[in-house]
Amino acid sequence: MEEWVSSLIESNKEVKMTEKQAKIIEAAVEMFAEQGYSATSTSQIARKAGVAEGTIFRHYKTKKDLLISILAPTLSKFFGPFVIRNFKKVVDTDYENFEDFLRALMRNRLEFAVKNAAALKILIHELPFHPELRAEFTDHLFPRVSGRLEFIIQHFQERGELIELPPFTLMRMAASTMAGYILTRAVIMPESEWNDEEEIERVVQFIMHGLTPH
Repeated sequence: MEEWVSSLIESNKEVKMTEKQAKIIEAAVEMFAEQGYSATSTSQIARKAGVAEGTIFRHYKTKKDLLISILAPTLSKFFGPFVIRNFKKVVDTDYENFEDFLRALMRNRLEFAVKNAAALKILIHELPFHPELRAEFTDHLFPRVSGRLEFIIQHFQERGELIELPPFTLMRMAASTMAGYILTRAVIMPESEWNDEEEIERVVQFIMHGLTPH
């Protein structure tokens, strides 16, 4: 069981979960990640969880309620603390240069992605189709890290290490480049042979220098 699923089941203080409910959540996470939300039926989840299908509907009115009950609290109460707690080590450290910051950030986010691949897979699939989940993400996670990241970018701009573009623009460009490797490595092609340190260095150099030879 992944760390975030275990935490969701064991540490939910607002709603005391029964053993059957915990099995339903664990089965749903696994099946949503493997075959997608739309292709997964509640009867399949029930079979995998070893419960009657009616048991699911005693806890959740619809399959979408089950999805939201897993991902929304996970985003706001579990992914958030995991991201901030681990991420804080990165953003609150002083770095000699922006390249060192990018390397630390890449390693931090890659470790998180590998450990929580199933959750990320579900989020990637479902965020575009569920406004509630998008709102949870933008309201609870993004504001907590974007301000600190923009501050770091401004710091290195003032030192002359980065070009004068809006900090949010630079943050978006760097994040999309890093996410390209992280998601490919952790979610899309996890079974391929990867040399993470080599790839991290390539990503960092691409962000710093682009495609132009120097």
